[in-house]
Amino acid sequence: MAKLVQLLGLFLVVAGLSGTVDQLATQPFLGPVLNFVNRYVIPHIPPLQGYEVICNLSLSVLGAIVVIVANRAQGAER
Repeated sequence: MAKLVQLLGLFLVVAGLSGTVDQLATQPFLGPVLNFVNRYVIPHIPPLQGYEVICNLSLSVLGAIVVIVANRAQGAER
């Protein structure tokens, strides 16, 4: 289970960084997958509009926190 959570956290980190790159320049690689939050979620939430870079970087930080917590939980199981 911890590996699945780590994978989710890693995806959030990559998606957040990809969304940041997409905001600053066009992201050519796996745009619809990695930029799902950036292209489909953030534009439909009015309070987040105008803060796309901050939202994407926050998503990356959240993903890093999820990975760290999953690593610690996996270490506690041993």
